[in-house]
Parts: sequence; C-alpha cells; structure tokens
Amino acid sequence: MSAPALTSDSQLKRSAALASIFASALLTIGKLVAGLLSGSLALMSEAGHGLLDTGATILTYFAVRAADKPADDEHHYGHGKIEAVAALAETGLLMVLAAGVLYEGIHRLMTKDPGPVDATWLTYGVLVVSIVVDAVRWRSLNAIAKRTKSDALAADALHFSSDLVASTLVLIGLAATEYGFKQGDTLAALGVALFIAIAGWKLGRRTINTLVDAAPAGVTERLRQTVESIPGVVAIEVLRLRPAGGQIIGEISVAVPRTMPLEKVAQVKLAITQAVAQDMPEVDLTIAVNPRALDDESILERVLLMAARRRLAIHQITIQRVAGKIAISLDLELDAQMSHGAAHEIATDLETAISDEIGAEVEIETHIEPLESEELAGEDLSPEATAEIKRVLVTGAASNGILQEVHFVRARKTPSGTVVNYHCRADAALTVHAVHDAVDALDRHLRAHITGIVRVVGHADPLS
Repeated sequence: MSAPALTSDSQLKRSAALASIFASALLTIGKLVAGLLSGSLALMSEAGHGLLDTGATILTYFAVRAADKPADDEHHYGHGKIEAVAALAETGLLMVLAAGVLYEGIHRLMTKDPGPVDATWLTYGVLVVSIVVDAVRWRSLNAIAKRTKSDALAADALHFSSDLVASTLVLIGLAATEYGFKQGDTLAALGVALFIAIAGWKLGRRTINTLVDAAPAGVTERLRQTVESIPGVVAIEVLRLRPAGGQIIGEISVAVPRTMPLEKVAQVKLAITQAVAQDMPEVDLTIAVNPRALDDESILERVLLMAARRRLAIHQITIQRVAGKIAISLDLELDAQMSHGAAHEIATDLETAISDEIGAEVEIETHIEPLESEELAGEDLSPEATAEIKRVLVTGAASNGILQEVHFVRARKTPSGTVVNYHCRADAALTVHAVHDAVDALDRHLRAHITGIVRVVGHADPLS
C-alpha cells in the first residue's frame, strides 16, 4: 500500500526542519571552535546551547514526519500531538543547559577569576554570522509555524530567537572584556542562561497547554458567535475544543426547536459546517443537533409534532377551552384497507401521546378518515359530462358570491367514482377560513346536483 501524498504544508514543515538541522550544526561547530580558541565561557555556553539545538532540530524533523501520519485504529485523532511531545523534550533540554551555564557563571563570579579570554577576528566573525543566520531562521520558522500551526517548528523558532539574543549578549560581553571589564564575558554567560530559561518557560507553558487539551485563547468565543448567528440555533449546549498539531478538534451540541422539520434540521447542521469552515478552517467539529421544547410553542404546534413523530397525516384540528379544560378534535387519515381494530390502536396511541404532552386533563376526540394508499386508475369523462360539471360549478359560485371565474375543470372516472378537480378565484384579502367555507359549500352544491362524485378538489387562486 503506497504512502499518502504529502500536502504542501507537510512538505514545507519537513523542508524547514531539515534546513534548521544544517544551520544549527554548522553554527554549533563554529561557536565551539571559536569558544575553545578564545576561552570565552559565554561562547562555549552558546556552543553547548547550539549542540542541544541541533539535537532538538533533529527531534523536530522526526516529530513533524510522524505528526503528518493520518488517523488510524489506535490514534483516532491523528498524530498531531507528537509535535507537542517533541517541544516538551526541547523545553527540558533548554532548562538543563540554562542550569549548567548558570552554575558555571556563578562559580566564576564567586572565585573572581573569570579566566583568560582572548577573542580573535574568528570569534567575532562566528558571532556575526550566527546572529545573521539566527535572524533569518527565526523569521522563516516563525512564519511557517504560524501557517502550519506546528508546535515543533514554533519550538525551533524559539530556539533560534534565543540564539539570536544570546549571541548578541556574548558579543557585548566579549567587547566589554576587550575594554578591561574582566567579568563581562561571565555576566554575558549569565544573561544567556537567564534568557534560555525564560524561553524554555514560555515554550513549556505553551506545550503543556497543548498536551492537557487547553482550548486556544479566543477560539471558543469566536466559534460561539459564529454558530449562534445561524438561524434556527436556539442555544449551544456543549462546546469542547482541543489542539491537535495544526488542527483544533472538537465537538459541539446545539439545540433547535423540536417542531423544526428534519429537512430544516439537516440544513442548520450544514450551515454550521459551512460557516465554521469559512471563518475557522483549522477547526474540525463533530456536530450534534438536539431538539428542545420552547416556551412559546402553541398547542397546535405540539399536536402537529406528536403526529409528525408518528408520520401520521392529520387535519381539521379544532382546539377549544371549555370550563378551564382543553378540548381537541382532529381528523386522522389512515389506509382505507386497514382493519378498524388496527386503525383504532393507532388513533389511541396518538391520543395518549397528545395527552402526555399537554396534560392528563385534556379531552381528545379523533375522527378516522380513509386514505387511499394506492394509485387509482382513471379516465377522463366525456367533454359533454365535463361541461355539465363546469356549468353546475359556475352556477354554485355565482350563488355564494365569494368564488369567481371557475376554470381548469377536470373530471375523471375511477373504480371508486368520479373525481373532480377545478380552479377558481377569490379576493386575496379574505381569510383562509372564509375561502375554505366557500369552497366546501361549492363542493356540496356539486354533489347535490350530480351523482357519483366521490371526491372534489377545489383550488382557489387570488383574484387579480
């Protein structure tokens, strides 16, 4: 099985780590030679610092290689934290070096014998080259670490920045020694030790925060603002984030109204995914959506929800308050071929669910209507029969005074009887209730004048 292709960020991290190895090794050799020739404690301390840096950069290289491995059966969240482990090891090396240099520097100060220091052009040349290389490597590694969110490269950048300051201190110490200040080199070495210790403390604190899953500063609040701004999100119930290499992995649980249709819930979840990907591409979230009962839910919404959960079709819902008690009646559509006993069980289950939801004192009446679950074969009636049906509809509409312009009349013969569909128009300012009553009245008028009709569907358009 071939290895997965490297991403551009992975290639960039590996190249940067390799370059750091060569830079650290060459500078360490130069400082060690110059330190031994000059007898400078500060410069030899810097050589020791560089030796540890070389080992640390080698560790960084292998860490970034391992961190790029994809998730597997044993590491479900990938291998990103290997970089943090490498950075923690580098922190330990920095602290050991700082302690050693500090001990030797204090010893020289107390004995008041710093030893001979003989700085040559080679010594100053090595330091100047070191400062330039450290500045270039620090800027480059810092930029790459920010782009790739690499803890190991951030540690390397910190190493080179400490080298930059330390080399500058050594240069100042050597210059002070040249001008007769005998303890200048020793004091520079103590400054190097102090700076290394401070750099190690900062790196260690950042690394430990990564290892103990501390949420990155500011990301939680920013993520909350992004998710809460999405329509349909009632509240954020759970939000957990933790860094993993260049990514931030987490889970979020949001509440949505329980009356929201499943299709809309899926849209809300997709909107969260897209918004987070756009605003914070480094965040990889597992999203859970939970229904929540809202305080402003009406009784009608709660009844519809109970039916929707059972995938039942209900209509003609009437809600009344009588002597302090809620009375609910509704029509329930069930398969026309279903046995009465089975239909009654379904109706009873729905009534029980509504009672549990609203309260035991509610009064519920369910009217079961037959629902044709199979397609009916049909054929158009003759043009003469259809024309007669339209004439009756036009006459009935004229008599009630609300419906106008009866058109698009279709009449089909089925095994169960004649099914009639038609369109008409009504004033757009009228209520749904008024138009519905007028359509019902016209349906009854048609049935009264023409026999054999089993279904009438009237569609009222707004009157233009």
